[in-house]
Amino acid sequence: VFMSSRDGINWRRTFMEAFIRPGLYEGNWGGAHGNNTPAWGLLRTGDKEISLYVSENYGNYPAEANKVPRLRRTTVRLDGFVSVNAPYTGGEMVTKPLIFKGKKLLMNYSTSAVGYVKVAILNEDRKPLSGFDAAEAVEIYGDEIERTVSWKHGADVSRLAGRPIRLKFVMKDADLYSIKFQP
Repeated sequence: VFMSSRDGINWRRTFMEAFIRPGLYEGNWGGAHGNNTPAWGLLRTGDKEISLYVSENYGNYPAEANKVPRLRRTTVRLDGFVSVNAPYTGGEMVTKPLIFKGKKLLMNYSTSAVGYVKVAILNEDRKPLSGFDAAEAVEIYGDEIERTVSWKHGADVSRLAGRPIRLKFVMKDADLYSIKFQP
């Protein structure tokens, strides 16, 4: 499971789906203490990944020679713990109003070969802003940690900085992990 806490005392399980599945190895499907339990801490092991270590075969006694408890390394893309997902049939997400500083919008995303993400910028009332509607958005596909979002006129969003806007993500067979604005 994936649980989160802002203070280390109060924990929330927002996402009910499995975060790390037991996999094919039968030793991970039982035990008195559970399996695939992560070791304490996350490690950034590259520009694009975070590593965590999980126990395997923990609590399955008596241990056989080839089934001793051990740690297995697993990786997650940077900022890739959760995503907004759209199926092949497509979907949309609109943010709450936000105020930003910066010149460009960066996105951490992944699509299939036929998938895409398009970003529109709306006013507080959900009306598209001139030059930033979905029809003007450049269709983005691939798998990148930091991709600059752009429209037909370019990527500069600085004229919108400091005032409330909403972002609308139009997606098909895609995951959106995170966004940020940069100078």
